[in-house]
Amino acid sequence: MKQLFSLPGELAENRKLIFRLAKNDFKTKYAGSYLGILWAFVQPVVTVLVYWFVFGLVRKGSPKEVPFVLWLISGLVPWFYFQDALVQGTNSLIEYSYLVKKVVFKISILPIVKIVSGLFVHLFFVLFVLLMYLLYGYLPTVYTLQIVYYSFCALCLALAISYTTSAVVVFFRDLTHMITIILQVGVWLTPIMWDFADMGINPYSWIARILKINPMYYVVAGYRNALVDHQWFWEHPWQTAYFWLVTLLLFLFGTKLFRRLKVHFADVL
Repeated sequence: MKQLFSLPGELAENRKLIFRLAKNDFKTKYAGSYLGILWAFVQPVVTVLVYWFVFGLVRKGSPKEVPFVLWLISGLVPWFYFQDALVQGTNSLIEYSYLVKKVVFKISILPIVKIVSGLFVHLFFVLFVLLMYLLYGYLPTVYTLQIVYYSFCALCLALAISYTTSAVVVFFRDLTHMITIILQVGVWLTPIMWDFADMGINPYSWIARILKINPMYYVVAGYRNALVDHQWFWEHPWQTAYFWLVTLLLFLFGTKLFRRLKVHFADVL
């Protein structure tokens, strides 16, 4: 129990520092380029347009009553955030190696600094999604408020995994490339650009159950529940309980490994 609450306590205690570092990280990431922070938004927008163009040609319609592009971006946006947060969180100790070498600095806040930094771009895309829905005549509802909850879910999951990956990548740099490949495969294993019905898969079959083991399924489905299906997260109690149990176990494992290895970080970096 002490391990469970000690790190969240540190994060809460240093929340102002985390926000300042995250804001500075977001600003400096694109410093020196002519378009500056606009590059943070260009690539995801282009990716959405490419997927829309390609899948819009091969599909006859949307799995739901909303237009296909609305169904598509409601799944892509949370994945974009999770993908960026996990990659950035994994490399946080390497990127901030000069802070890791400072004895008095609490390096445990570095993974969440990168993950919070990604929230600025994610907030833009949430607004972009809502604007797209408005342009198509779909007004926000009370269910839309759940986007805040599911964004928090994606943040917690990315943070839980990042404590393990950020600690291991210091000693095994190839892990960054492995995570990139896993994410490239994961985007197709998660029902983002396809639906179980499209693939002829029964949602209650063993194949579907295996695919639902992926905790990001809960987040992606949650965004669509908030924007398209208009369902509350407590209407899926087993999926909710499973997601938070997996996230908690990943967090406990990651923080324990992080604390065990952190005494060697400065020497290796």
